[in-house]
Amino acid sequence: MRVAVAFDHRGVHLRNAVFDALSDHEVLDLGTDTDAVRIDYPDKALEVGEAIQRGDAERAILVCGSGVGASVAACKVTGIRAAICHDGYSAHQGVEHDDMNVLCLGSEVVGPSLARELVTAFVKAKFDGGERYVRRLQKVAAMEKEMKRDGEVTAASTS
Repeated sequence: MRVAVAFDHRGVHLRNAVFDALSDHEVLDLGTDTDAVRIDYPDKALEVGEAIQRGDAERAILVCGSGVGASVAACKVTGIRAAICHDGYSAHQGVEHDDMNVLCLGSEVVGPSLARELVTAFVKAKFDGGERYVRRLQKVAAMEKEMKRDGEVTAASTS
């Protein structure tokens, strides 16, 4: 599996742990590797989202300070199903039931050991493909399509 990885200036503190956990996978490194320069998480979220859209990666790991901003921003990219996970169950169940394709982590919330565990659970998990999960994902896709109809913001998305 090819996995894109990206970090903002705070998320970079988990960089080594994420790469350690991905040692058996092909990694698309979208940076950053230092906290010396501020890197905004929305920029990194867009980069990982576009990598998945283009087919350059099947999944992605996105790390910011809390994981919250990364998750919020990544979910704005069409076709991206991102979630913040700070426990192993959510990291694998998000893939199995919700076909999550971006794992978001908070470097100020989880340490290196837990980060390795979460990344491993995420990349090992497979989408179940069951009818109820597919039906739910179709509903999510329909919501996404409606909200972005013709590239314009609809009334429902501004309330």
